Amino acid sequence: MKLRILDNSLRLRLTRTEVEQAADNGIVKGVVNFTGGVTFRYSLESSPASVNTSASFSDGELSVRLPHSEVRSWADSEEVSIVAEQLLENGQVLAILVEKDFACLAPREGEDESDMFPHPEADRESC
Repeated sequence: MKLRILDNSLRLRLTRTEVEQAADNGIVKGVVNFTGGVTFRYSLESSPASVNTSASFSDGELSVRLPHSEVRSWADSEEVSIVAEQLLENGQVLAILVEKDFACLAPREGEDESDMFPHPEADRESC
């Protein structure tokens, strides 16, 4: 699972296996290790108890929660993303985007893209 953060926006990109994990098991986790034994953990959780998509940060862990029915529907479809906004206490908005991760159109050295979704433009001939 890839995580991209920019100001008040979060973007998670999931491989085919991770999308199925989210739909079947309800959780996908990632971790970044730093010196001094410090870790940053992040997760995507799908739960029948969740009504709306939301994100929280506590004890060094970022958690994005989504309704299980929405994740299951997304996993079983051609839909690329789940888009949501979370209103924050200070009146600002946190944008949340969860996407299926596509293989690149041009191969990149050192990248294993075997578990990524086929790129929708891959079958089209170049102009």
